[in-house]
Amino acid sequence: MTQLATDPLTLVHLAICLAAIITGLPVLAAMMKGHTPVTLTGIFLGLTVLVSVTGFLFKNASVTPAMVIGAISLIILAVALFAIYGRHLAGRWRATYVITATLALYLNVFVLVIQSFIKISALHALAPSIPPAGPVFGAVQGVVLIAFVVAGWKAVKAGPVNT
Repeated sequence: MTQLATDPLTLVHLAICLAAIITGLPVLAAMMKGHTPVTLTGIFLGLTVLVSVTGFLFKNASVTPAMVIGAISLIILAVALFAIYGRHLAGRWRATYVITATLALYLNVFVLVIQSFIKISALHALAPSIPPAGPVFGAVQGVVLIAFVVAGWKAVKAGPVNT
């Protein structure tokens, strides 16, 4: 198992990621009720952009899977930001925003699950390879994916009620 890193960049990146997830979950819950909490949404989107950007500050000899996920996340976030701030969630832009915001949050949680299986001893014992693999890891990621698909679907169907 890899030890938890204590360098400042890793700690800041981790803190931003956890803050993005912690703010993103209530944003998703609100979207499932048709609401868009303005301040919390802005914080969530800003932190999620920041976590993707800070991921590129790590020194790597080549492109890593994390960098690919970060790049995909930034593209998704650009669409989400345009939908909410450029198009003000008008018409189909609300569904576009809900889908992209949910996907951005999912990618953060997806990476959190991977890192948890690498860094937390009890989880690492269940899936000792790096990157994690196997039925337990697959089941956890599957449950997370299904939860986000269901939540995203409910959020799209909830309709627009801005708060």
